[in-house]
Amino acid sequence: MTVSSPSRPPVPDVASAAEAEALAWVEAHAAHLAPRMAEANLALWDAATGGGEEALERSARGRMAVERLHMDARDARRVRAWLADPEVREPLLRRELTLLDHAFTRSQLPEATLEDLVRRGTELEGTFTRFRAVLGGERVANNRILDVLGEERDSAVRREAWEASKQIGREVAGPLRELVRRRNAAARELGFPDYYAMELSLQEQDEAGLFAVLDEFRDLSDAPFAAFRAELDASLAARYGVPPHELRPWHWQDPFAQEAPAVGAVDLDACFAGADLVRMAGGFFRGIGLPVDDVLERSDLWERDGKDQHAFCIDVDRRADVRVLCNLRPNEKWASTLLHELGHAAYDVFLPAELPFILRCPAHTLSTESIAMYMGRLTRDPAWLRDVAGAALSPEQAHDVRAQLRTAMLVSTRWMLVMAYFERELYRDPDRTDLNRLWWDLVERLQLVRRPDGRDEPDWAAKIHLSTAPAYYHNYLLGELMASQISAAARRGVPDGRSIAGQASVGRFLRERIFAPGASLDWNALLVHATGEPLTARYFVQEFVDA
Repeated sequence: MTVSSPSRPPVPDVASAAEAEALAWVEAHAAHLAPRMAEANLALWDAATGGGEEALERSARGRMAVERLHMDARDARRVRAWLADPEVREPLLRRELTLLDHAFTRSQLPEATLEDLVRRGTELEGTFTRFRAVLGGERVANNRILDVLGEERDSAVRREAWEASKQIGREVAGPLRELVRRRNAAARELGFPDYYAMELSLQEQDEAGLFAVLDEFRDLSDAPFAAFRAELDASLAARYGVPPHELRPWHWQDPFAQEAPAVGAVDLDACFAGADLVRMAGGFFRGIGLPVDDVLERSDLWERDGKDQHAFCIDVDRRADVRVLCNLRPNEKWASTLLHELGHAAYDVFLPAELPFILRCPAHTLSTESIAMYMGRLTRDPAWLRDVAGAALSPEQAHDVRAQLRTAMLVSTRWMLVMAYFERELYRDPDRTDLNRLWWDLVERLQLVRRPDGRDEPDWAAKIHLSTAPAYYHNYLLGELMASQISAAARRGVPDGRSIAGQASVGRFLRERIFAPGASLDWNALLVHATGEPLTARYFVQEFVDA
Protein backbone atom coordinates (compact mmCIF):
# COMPACT_ATOMS: atom_id res chain seq x y z
CA MET A 1 0.00 0.00 0.00
CA THR A 2 1.35 3.42 -0.95
CA VAL A 3 1.06 6.02 1.78
CA SER A 4 1.07 9.65 0.76
CA SER A 5 3.01 12.11 2.85
CA PRO A 6 0.86 14.50 4.85
CA SER A 7 0.41 17.89 3.26
CA ARG A 8 -1.60 20.80 4.51
CA PRO A 9 -5.00 21.07 2.85
CA PRO A 10 -6.18 24.47 1.66
CA VAL A 11 -7.71 26.46 4.50
CA PRO A 12 -11.46 26.15 4.01
CA ASP A 13 -13.74 29.16 4.12
CA VAL A 14 -15.27 27.79 7.32
CA ALA A 15 -11.91 27.79 9.16
CA SER A 16 -12.03 29.87 12.28
CA ALA A 17 -10.39 33.27 12.39
CA ALA A 18 -7.97 31.92 15.01
CA GLU A 19 -6.93 29.02 12.80
CA ALA A 20 -6.42 31.25 9.78
CA GLU A 21 -4.40 33.69 11.88
CA ALA A 22 -2.27 30.91 13.34
CA LEU A 23 -1.58 29.42 9.91
CA ALA A 24 -0.55 32.79 8.45
CA TRP A 25 1.75 33.42 11.40
CA VAL A 26 3.39 29.95 11.21
CA GLU A 27 4.07 30.32 7.50
CA ALA A 28 5.57 33.79 8.00
CA HIS A 29 7.69 32.49 10.86
CA ALA A 30 8.95 29.61 8.73
CA ALA A 31 9.88 32.04 5.98
CA HIS A 32 12.07 33.94 8.45
CA LEU A 33 13.48 30.78 10.05
CA ALA A 34 14.52 28.87 6.92
CA PRO A 35 17.31 31.16 5.65
CA ARG A 36 18.69 31.72 9.15
CA MET A 37 18.79 27.99 9.86
CA ALA A 38 20.51 27.31 6.52
CA GLU A 39 23.10 30.00 7.20
CA ALA A 40 23.84 28.60 10.67
CA ASN A 41 24.14 25.05 9.35
CA LEU A 42 26.42 26.08 6.50
CA ALA A 43 28.69 27.93 8.94
CA LEU A 44 28.79 24.83 11.16
CA TRP A 45 29.80 22.75 8.14
CA ASP A 46 32.52 25.24 7.19
CA ALA A 47 33.87 25.19 10.75
CA ALA A 48 33.96 21.38 10.84
CA THR A 49 35.72 21.12 7.49
CA GLY A 50 38.60 23.44 8.37
CA GLY A 51 37.19 26.94 8.10
CA GLY A 52 38.95 28.09 11.24
CA GLU A 53 38.01 30.80 13.70
CA GLU A 54 36.07 32.85 11.17
CA ALA A 55 33.76 29.94 10.42
CA LEU A 56 33.32 29.22 14.14
CA GLU A 57 32.32 32.83 14.70
CA ARG A 58 29.82 32.67 11.82
CA SER A 59 28.44 29.45 13.29
CA ALA A 60 27.88 31.11 16.67
CA ARG A 61 26.25 34.14 15.05
CA GLY A 62 24.04 31.93 12.91
CA ARG A 63 22.81 29.87 15.85
CA MET A 64 22.11 33.03 17.77
CA ALA A 65 20.06 34.40 14.86
CA VAL A 66 17.86 31.30 15.07
CA GLU A 67 17.57 31.68 18.83
CA ARG A 68 16.46 35.31 18.49
CA LEU A 69 13.50 34.27 16.38
CA HIS A 70 12.24 32.26 19.35
CA MET A 71 13.00 34.78 22.08
CA ASP A 72 9.94 36.99 21.57
CA ALA A 73 7.77 36.50 24.66
CA ARG A 74 4.68 37.84 22.88
CA ASP A 75 5.02 35.30 20.08
CA ALA A 76 5.62 32.55 22.63
CA ARG A 77 2.33 33.45 24.36
CA ARG A 78 0.49 33.52 21.02
CA VAL A 79 1.72 30.05 20.09
CA ARG A 80 0.61 28.65 23.44
CA ALA A 81 -2.76 30.41 23.17
CA TRP A 82 -3.41 28.91 19.74
CA LEU A 83 -2.59 25.46 21.12
CA ALA A 84 -5.14 26.03 23.88
CA ASP A 85 -7.81 27.27 21.44
CA PRO A 86 -10.32 24.52 20.48
CA GLU A 87 -11.01 26.40 17.24
CA VAL A 88 -7.48 25.63 16.02
CA ARG A 89 -8.08 22.07 14.84
CA GLU A 90 -6.08 21.33 11.69
CA PRO A 91 -3.69 18.47 12.67
CA LEU A 92 -0.54 19.59 10.84
CA LEU A 93 -0.95 23.13 12.12
CA ARG A 94 -1.34 21.89 15.68
CA ARG A 95 1.78 19.76 15.31
CA GLU A 96 3.74 22.76 14.00
CA LEU A 97 2.54 24.84 16.94
CA THR A 98 3.58 22.10 19.37
CA LEU A 99 7.11 21.96 17.98
CA LEU A 100 7.33 25.74 17.91
CA ASP A 101 6.20 25.86 21.52
CA HIS A 102 9.17 23.64 22.40
CA ALA A 103 11.52 25.97 20.50
CA PHE A 104 10.11 29.10 22.11
CA THR A 105 10.26 27.54 25.59
CA ARG A 106 14.01 26.93 25.25
CA SER A 107 14.60 30.53 24.24
CA GLN A 108 12.61 32.48 26.81
CA LEU A 109 15.79 33.77 28.39
CA PRO A 110 17.71 37.04 28.34
CA GLU A 111 19.59 37.47 25.09
CA ALA A 112 22.90 37.73 26.92
CA THR A 113 22.28 34.34 28.54
CA LEU A 114 21.50 32.67 25.23
CA GLU A 115 24.49 34.28 23.54
CA ASP A 116 26.73 33.07 26.34
CA LEU A 117 25.45 29.49 26.04
CA VAL A 118 25.86 29.46 22.27
CA ARG A 119 29.33 30.97 22.45
CA ARG A 120 30.56 28.51 25.07
CA GLY A 121 29.15 25.54 23.16
CA THR A 122 30.80 26.75 19.95
CA GLU A 123 34.14 27.19 21.70
CA LEU A 124 34.02 23.60 22.95
CA GLU A 125 33.23 22.37 19.44
CA GLY A 126 36.22 24.32 18.17
CA THR A 127 38.47 22.80 20.82
CA PHE A 128 37.54 19.28 19.74
CA THR A 129 37.96 20.15 16.06
CA ARG A 130 41.43 21.62 16.53
CA PHE A 131 42.76 19.21 19.15
CA ARG A 132 45.39 16.63 18.28
CA ALA A 133 46.74 14.31 20.98
CA VAL A 134 50.48 13.94 21.61
CA LEU A 135 51.75 10.38 21.24
CA GLY A 136 55.45 9.60 21.38
CA GLY A 137 56.22 13.32 21.25
CA GLU A 138 54.23 13.79 18.04
CA ARG A 139 50.83 15.40 17.45
CA VAL A 140 48.61 12.71 15.95
CA ALA A 141 45.07 12.32 14.60
CA ASN A 142 42.52 10.03 16.24
CA ASN A 143 42.95 7.47 13.48
CA ARG A 144 46.62 7.06 14.46
CA ILE A 145 45.60 6.24 18.04
CA LEU A 146 43.05 3.75 16.73
CA ASP A 147 45.76 2.16 14.59
CA VAL A 148 47.89 1.51 17.69
CA LEU A 149 44.94 0.14 19.67
CA GLY A 150 43.98 -2.03 16.72
CA GLU A 151 47.39 -3.49 15.92
CA GLU A 152 49.87 -3.18 18.80
CA ARG A 153 50.34 -6.15 21.13
CA ASP A 154 52.60 -4.55 23.74
CA SER A 155 50.50 -3.44 26.72
CA ALA A 156 52.78 -0.52 27.61
CA VAL A 157 52.55 0.93 24.09
CA ARG A 158 48.79 0.41 24.08
CA ARG A 159 48.47 2.16 27.43
CA GLU A 160 50.38 5.18 26.13
CA ALA A 161 48.03 5.42 23.13
CA TRP A 162 44.93 5.02 25.30
CA GLU A 163 46.11 7.75 27.68
CA ALA A 164 46.77 10.01 24.70
CA SER A 165 43.15 9.54 23.62
CA LYS A 166 42.06 11.03 26.95
CA GLN A 167 44.28 14.14 26.87
CA ILE A 168 41.45 16.28 25.52
CA GLY A 169 39.49 15.55 28.70
CA ARG A 170 41.81 17.68 30.81
CA GLU A 171 41.43 20.57 28.38
CA VAL A 172 37.64 20.60 28.17
CA ALA A 173 36.50 19.35 31.60
CA GLY A 174 36.55 22.79 33.23
CA PRO A 175 34.79 24.65 30.41
CA LEU A 176 32.27 21.81 30.10
CA ARG A 177 31.40 21.88 33.81
CA GLU A 178 30.92 25.62 33.59
CA LEU A 179 28.66 25.25 30.56
CA VAL A 180 26.59 22.63 32.42
CA ARG A 181 26.22 25.04 35.37
CA ARG A 182 25.02 27.78 33.06
CA ARG A 183 22.69 25.49 31.15
CA ASN A 184 21.18 24.38 34.45
CA ALA A 185 20.74 27.97 35.63
CA ALA A 186 18.98 28.83 32.37
CA ALA A 187 16.68 25.80 32.65
CA ARG A 188 15.75 26.72 36.21
CA GLU A 189 14.77 30.19 35.07
CA LEU A 190 12.28 28.44 32.79
CA GLY A 191 10.86 26.31 35.61
CA PHE A 192 12.74 23.04 35.06
CA PRO A 193 14.85 21.30 37.74
CA ASP A 194 17.88 21.20 35.43
CA TYR A 195 18.85 21.34 31.78
CA TYR A 196 18.74 17.57 31.31
CA ALA A 197 15.16 17.37 32.57
CA MET A 198 14.22 20.32 30.36
CA GLU A 199 15.68 18.74 27.23
CA LEU A 200 13.91 15.44 27.85
CA SER A 201 10.62 17.25 28.30
CA LEU A 202 11.09 19.26 25.11
CA GLN A 203 12.08 16.08 23.26
CA GLU A 204 8.69 14.66 24.31
CA GLN A 205 10.35 12.10 26.57
CA ASP A 206 9.48 11.42 30.19
CA GLU A 207 12.56 11.08 32.41
CA ALA A 208 11.04 8.48 34.72
CA GLY A 209 9.74 6.46 31.78
CA LEU A 210 13.04 6.72 29.92
CA PHE A 211 15.11 5.44 32.82
CA ALA A 212 12.59 2.72 33.54
CA VAL A 213 13.30 1.44 30.00
CA LEU A 214 17.05 1.78 30.56
CA ASP A 215 16.86 -0.01 33.91
CA GLU A 216 14.83 -2.81 32.36
CA PHE A 217 17.30 -3.23 29.52
CA ARG A 218 20.22 -3.17 31.97
CA ASP A 219 18.65 -5.92 34.06
CA LEU A 220 17.72 -8.06 31.02
CA SER A 221 21.24 -7.84 29.61
CA ASP A 222 23.28 -8.15 32.83
CA ALA A 223 23.64 -11.94 32.80
CA PRO A 224 24.15 -12.41 29.03
CA PHE A 225 26.71 -9.61 29.03
CA ALA A 226 28.62 -11.05 31.99
CA ALA A 227 28.77 -14.44 30.28
CA PHE A 228 29.98 -12.84 27.08
CA ARG A 229 32.62 -10.81 28.93
CA ALA A 230 34.07 -13.91 30.56
CA GLU A 231 34.69 -15.38 27.10
CA LEU A 232 35.97 -12.09 25.71
CA ASP A 233 38.38 -11.53 28.60
CA ALA A 234 39.88 -14.97 28.04
CA SER A 235 40.48 -14.09 24.37
CA LEU A 236 41.96 -10.68 25.18
CA ALA A 237 44.16 -12.10 27.89
CA ALA A 238 45.56 -14.69 25.46
CA ARG A 239 46.06 -12.08 22.75
CA TYR A 240 48.02 -9.67 24.94
CA GLY A 241 49.75 -12.18 27.17
CA VAL A 242 48.36 -10.97 30.49
CA PRO A 243 46.18 -12.64 33.13
CA PRO A 244 42.48 -11.71 32.81
CA HIS A 245 42.56 -9.71 36.06
CA GLU A 246 45.23 -7.44 34.56
CA LEU A 247 43.11 -6.42 31.56
CA ARG A 248 42.48 -2.69 31.45
CA PRO A 249 40.75 -0.29 29.03
CA TRP A 250 43.81 -0.06 26.77
CA HIS A 251 43.36 -3.73 25.90
CA TRP A 252 40.27 -2.72 23.93
CA GLN A 253 40.54 -1.37 20.40
CA ASP A 254 38.14 1.48 21.11
CA PRO A 255 39.29 4.05 23.69
CA PHE A 256 35.91 3.98 25.45
CA ALA A 257 35.30 0.23 25.02
CA GLN A 258 32.16 1.25 23.17
CA GLU A 259 32.90 -1.00 20.21
CA ALA A 260 33.61 -4.70 20.43
CA PRO A 261 37.21 -5.83 19.89
CA ALA A 262 37.90 -7.87 16.78
CA VAL A 263 38.19 -11.29 18.38
CA GLY A 264 36.23 -13.41 15.90
CA ALA A 265 37.78 -15.84 13.46
CA VAL A 266 36.72 -13.63 10.54
CA ASP A 267 38.73 -10.44 10.09
CA LEU A 268 36.02 -8.00 9.09
CA ASP A 269 38.56 -5.35 8.16
CA ALA A 270 39.84 -7.73 5.47
CA CYS A 271 36.39 -7.64 3.86
CA PHE A 272 36.91 -3.94 3.16
CA ALA A 273 40.65 -3.74 2.59
CA GLY A 274 41.22 -1.94 -0.68
CA ALA A 275 37.47 -1.38 -1.15
CA ASP A 276 36.04 1.82 -2.59
CA LEU A 277 33.69 2.50 0.31
CA VAL A 278 31.99 5.42 -1.40
CA ARG A 279 31.19 3.41 -4.53
CA MET A 280 30.07 0.45 -2.42
CA ALA A 281 27.76 2.51 -0.20
CA GLY A 282 26.37 4.53 -3.09
CA GLY A 283 25.53 1.37 -5.02
CA PHE A 284 23.86 -0.21 -2.03
CA PHE A 285 21.57 2.77 -1.39
CA ARG A 286 20.67 2.98 -5.08
CA GLY A 287 19.83 -0.71 -5.01
CA ILE A 288 17.20 -0.31 -2.30
CA GLY A 289 15.67 2.70 -4.00
CA LEU A 290 17.21 5.39 -1.79
CA PRO A 291 19.88 7.00 -4.02
CA VAL A 292 22.21 9.35 -2.16
CA ASP A 293 24.70 10.08 -4.93
CA ASP A 294 24.11 13.84 -4.71
CA VAL A 295 24.85 13.69 -0.98
CA LEU A 296 28.14 11.93 -1.62
CA GLU A 297 29.10 14.57 -4.20
CA ARG A 298 28.59 17.36 -1.62
CA SER A 299 30.27 15.52 1.25
CA ASP A 300 33.74 15.73 2.84
CA LEU A 301 34.78 12.11 3.34
CA TRP A 302 38.56 11.83 3.76
CA GLU A 303 40.75 12.70 6.74
CA ARG A 304 43.05 15.69 6.67
CA ASP A 305 44.55 18.07 9.18
CA GLY A 306 42.28 20.82 10.45
CA LYS A 307 38.91 19.13 9.97
CA ASP A 308 36.64 17.50 12.52
CA GLN A 309 37.91 13.97 13.19
CA HIS A 310 34.50 12.47 13.86
CA ALA A 311 31.52 11.87 11.57
CA PHE A 312 28.11 13.46 11.13
CA CYS A 313 25.36 14.21 8.64
CA ILE A 314 23.83 17.66 8.26
CA ASP A 315 20.70 18.81 6.42
CA VAL A 316 21.67 22.37 5.60
CA ASP A 317 18.36 23.76 4.35
CA ARG A 318 15.60 21.09 4.64
CA ARG A 319 15.31 21.14 0.87
CA ALA A 320 18.09 19.38 -0.98
CA ASP A 321 21.45 20.25 0.56
CA VAL A 322 22.35 17.23 2.70
CA ARG A 323 26.02 16.47 3.45
CA VAL A 324 28.12 13.91 5.32
CA LEU A 325 31.47 14.36 7.03
CA CYS A 326 33.70 11.33 7.55
CA ASN A 327 37.40 10.46 7.82
CA LEU A 328 37.28 7.28 5.76
CA ARG A 329 39.71 4.41 5.75
CA PRO A 330 39.08 1.05 4.04
CA ASN A 331 38.10 -0.89 7.15
CA GLU A 332 34.91 -2.18 8.77
CA LYS A 333 34.62 0.68 11.27
CA TRP A 334 34.54 3.36 8.59
CA ALA A 335 32.40 1.29 6.24
CA SER A 336 29.84 1.00 9.03
CA THR A 337 30.17 4.70 9.88
CA LEU A 338 29.58 5.71 6.25
CA LEU A 339 26.45 3.53 6.04
CA HIS A 340 25.28 5.01 9.35
CA GLU A 341 25.68 8.60 8.19
CA LEU A 342 24.08 7.86 4.83
CA GLY A 343 21.13 6.39 6.72
CA HIS A 344 20.67 9.81 8.28
CA ALA A 345 21.13 11.38 4.86
CA ALA A 346 18.53 9.18 3.17
CA TYR A 347 15.98 10.15 5.83
CA ASP A 348 16.66 13.84 5.15
CA VAL A 349 16.75 13.52 1.37
CA PHE A 350 13.46 11.65 1.10
CA LEU A 351 11.42 13.89 3.38
CA PRO A 352 8.61 15.02 1.06
CA ALA A 353 8.94 18.54 -0.32
CA GLU A 354 5.21 19.16 0.22
CA LEU A 355 5.57 18.94 3.99
CA PRO A 356 5.45 22.33 5.72
CA PHE A 357 8.95 23.57 6.56
CA ILE A 358 8.53 23.13 10.32
CA LEU A 359 7.63 19.45 9.80
CA ARG A 360 10.18 18.74 7.05
CA CYS A 361 12.57 16.94 9.40
CA PRO A 362 12.72 13.55 11.13
CA ALA A 363 10.09 12.84 13.74
CA HIS A 364 12.77 12.81 16.45
CA THR A 365 16.49 12.38 16.86
CA LEU A 366 15.99 8.76 17.87
CA SER A 367 13.91 8.19 14.72
CA THR A 368 16.78 9.18 12.45
CA GLU A 369 19.26 7.37 14.70
CA SER A 370 17.26 4.18 14.30
CA ILE A 371 17.61 4.32 10.52
CA ALA A 372 21.30 5.14 10.76
CA MET A 373 21.87 2.24 13.15
CA TYR A 374 19.89 -0.12 10.96
CA MET A 375 22.23 0.71 8.09
CA GLY A 376 25.42 0.72 10.17
CA ARG A 377 24.77 -2.85 11.36
CA LEU A 378 24.95 -4.20 7.82
CA THR A 379 28.74 -4.54 7.81
CA ARG A 380 28.26 -7.47 10.20
CA ASP A 381 25.48 -9.15 8.24
CA PRO A 382 26.95 -12.19 6.40
CA ALA A 383 24.43 -11.97 3.57
CA TRP A 384 25.13 -8.26 3.05
CA LEU A 385 28.89 -8.88 3.12
CA ARG A 386 28.39 -11.49 0.42
CA ASP A 387 26.06 -9.44 -1.76
CA VAL A 388 27.69 -6.00 -1.42
CA ALA A 389 31.28 -6.45 -0.24
CA GLY A 390 31.82 -9.65 -2.22
CA ALA A 391 32.97 -11.62 0.81
CA ALA A 392 32.79 -15.37 0.26
CA LEU A 393 32.05 -16.75 3.72
CA SER A 394 31.71 -20.39 4.66
CA PRO A 395 28.77 -21.39 6.91
CA GLU A 396 31.17 -21.43 9.86
CA GLN A 397 32.47 -17.97 9.00
CA ALA A 398 28.92 -16.64 8.55
CA HIS A 399 28.08 -17.95 12.03
CA ASP A 400 31.16 -16.18 13.39
CA VAL A 401 30.17 -12.88 11.77
CA ARG A 402 26.66 -13.11 13.21
CA ALA A 403 28.24 -13.72 16.62
CA GLN A 404 30.39 -10.62 16.09
CA LEU A 405 27.27 -8.56 15.41
CA ARG A 406 25.64 -9.83 18.61
CA THR A 407 28.86 -8.98 20.44
CA ALA A 408 28.90 -5.50 18.92
CA MET A 409 25.31 -4.85 19.97
CA LEU A 410 25.86 -6.03 23.54
CA VAL A 411 29.03 -3.98 23.90
CA SER A 412 27.67 -0.77 22.36
CA THR A 413 24.36 -0.78 24.21
CA ARG A 414 26.01 -1.37 27.58
CA TRP A 415 28.29 1.59 26.80
CA MET A 416 25.23 3.70 25.99
CA LEU A 417 23.90 2.97 29.46
CA VAL A 418 27.09 4.44 30.94
CA MET A 419 26.64 7.66 29.00
CA ALA A 420 22.96 8.02 29.88
CA TYR A 421 23.39 7.40 33.61
CA PHE A 422 26.50 9.58 33.82
CA GLU A 423 25.03 12.52 31.94
CA ARG A 424 21.95 12.57 34.14
CA GLU A 425 24.20 12.76 37.22
CA LEU A 426 26.44 15.40 35.62
CA TYR A 427 23.45 17.71 35.19
CA ARG A 428 22.06 16.92 38.62
CA ASP A 429 25.30 18.22 40.18
CA PRO A 430 28.20 19.36 37.98
CA ASP A 431 30.09 20.45 41.10
CA ARG A 432 30.28 17.06 42.74
CA THR A 433 33.90 16.25 43.48
CA ASP A 434 33.72 12.58 42.56
CA LEU A 435 32.75 12.80 38.88
CA ASN A 436 35.96 11.04 37.83
CA ARG A 437 35.24 8.19 40.23
CA LEU A 438 31.55 8.09 39.30
CA TRP A 439 32.53 7.64 35.66
CA TRP A 440 34.67 4.62 36.42
CA ASP A 441 32.10 3.20 38.83
CA LEU A 442 29.62 3.14 35.96
CA VAL A 443 32.17 1.77 33.49
CA GLU A 444 33.06 -1.07 35.84
CA ARG A 445 29.42 -1.83 36.74
CA LEU A 446 27.92 -1.63 33.25
CA GLN A 447 30.80 -2.37 30.86
CA LEU A 448 32.79 -4.64 33.21
CA VAL A 449 35.96 -2.77 32.23
CA ARG A 450 38.42 -2.36 35.10
CA ARG A 451 39.60 1.15 35.86
CA PRO A 452 43.32 1.96 35.65
CA ASP A 453 44.94 1.69 39.05
CA GLY A 454 45.16 5.03 40.83
CA ARG A 455 43.83 7.06 37.91
CA ASP A 456 41.97 10.28 38.76
CA GLU A 457 41.46 12.12 35.47
CA PRO A 458 38.36 13.58 33.79
CA ASP A 459 38.22 10.77 31.24
CA TRP A 460 34.47 11.34 30.86
CA ALA A 461 35.08 14.77 29.34
CA ALA A 462 36.99 13.24 26.43
CA LYS A 463 33.66 12.03 24.99
CA ILE A 464 32.68 14.77 22.55
CA HIS A 465 28.93 14.23 22.89
CA LEU A 466 28.87 15.54 26.47
CA SER A 467 30.09 18.89 25.12
CA THR A 468 28.39 19.15 21.74
CA ALA A 469 25.21 17.02 21.93
CA PRO A 470 23.75 17.42 25.43
CA ALA A 471 20.91 15.15 26.57
CA TYR A 472 21.21 13.19 23.35
CA TYR A 473 23.11 9.96 23.96
CA HIS A 474 20.19 8.00 25.40
CA ASN A 475 18.62 8.28 21.96
CA TYR A 476 21.31 5.99 20.58
CA LEU A 477 20.10 3.18 22.84
CA LEU A 478 16.44 3.85 22.11
CA GLY A 479 17.45 4.06 18.46
CA GLU A 480 18.98 0.57 18.59
CA LEU A 481 15.76 -0.81 20.06
CA MET A 482 13.78 0.99 17.37
CA ALA A 483 16.16 -0.22 14.65
CA SER A 484 15.43 -3.85 15.51
CA GLN A 485 11.70 -3.16 15.49
CA ILE A 486 11.90 -1.38 12.12
CA SER A 487 14.17 -4.10 10.70
CA ALA A 488 11.64 -6.78 11.60
CA ALA A 489 8.90 -4.84 9.81
CA ALA A 490 11.02 -3.89 6.79
CA ARG A 491 12.17 -7.48 6.20
CA ARG A 492 8.69 -8.97 6.04
CA GLY A 493 8.90 -9.05 2.25
CA VAL A 494 12.53 -10.20 2.07
CA PRO A 495 13.16 -13.95 1.65
CA ASP A 496 14.95 -15.69 4.52
CA GLY A 497 18.70 -15.81 4.08
CA ARG A 498 18.76 -12.81 1.75
CA SER A 499 20.28 -9.46 2.61
CA ILE A 500 18.32 -6.26 2.04
CA ALA A 501 20.71 -5.34 -0.79
CA GLY A 502 18.75 -4.80 -3.99
CA GLN A 503 15.43 -5.09 -2.16
CA ALA A 504 13.40 -2.12 -3.39
CA SER A 505 10.63 -3.08 -0.97
CA VAL A 506 12.88 -2.04 1.93
CA GLY A 507 13.48 1.43 0.53
CA ARG A 508 9.78 1.77 -0.27
CA PHE A 509 8.85 0.79 3.30
CA LEU A 510 11.25 3.36 4.74
CA ARG A 511 10.11 6.12 2.38
CA GLU A 512 6.41 5.52 2.91
CA ARG A 513 6.18 4.44 6.54
CA ILE A 514 9.10 6.26 8.19
CA PHE A 515 10.21 9.22 6.07
CA ALA A 516 6.94 10.43 4.55
CA PRO A 517 5.29 11.71 7.78
CA GLY A 518 8.31 13.88 8.63
CA ALA A 519 7.68 15.40 12.05
CA SER A 520 3.90 15.37 11.66
CA LEU A 521 3.83 12.52 14.20
CA ASP A 522 5.71 12.26 17.46
CA TRP A 523 8.36 9.53 17.58
CA ASN A 524 6.27 6.83 19.23
CA ALA A 525 3.21 7.54 17.08
CA LEU A 526 5.48 7.24 14.04
CA LEU A 527 6.64 3.82 15.24
CA VAL A 528 3.03 2.69 15.65
CA HIS A 529 2.28 4.04 12.17
CA ALA A 530 5.26 2.13 10.72
CA THR A 531 5.21 -1.16 12.63
CA GLY A 532 1.81 -1.38 14.29
CA GLU A 533 3.09 -1.14 17.88
CA PRO A 534 4.85 1.35 20.16
CA LEU A 535 8.52 1.07 21.08
CA THR A 536 9.40 -2.26 22.62
CA ALA A 537 12.74 -3.87 23.53
CA ARG A 538 11.33 -7.26 22.48
CA TYR A 539 12.78 -7.32 18.97
CA PHE A 540 16.24 -6.23 20.10
CA VAL A 541 16.27 -8.77 22.93
CA GLN A 542 15.17 -11.56 20.56
CA GLU A 543 17.78 -10.56 18.02
CA PHE A 544 20.81 -10.01 20.24
CA VAL A 545 20.29 -10.75 23.95
CA ASP A 546 18.51 -14.10 23.80
CA ALA A 547 20.25 -15.20 20.60
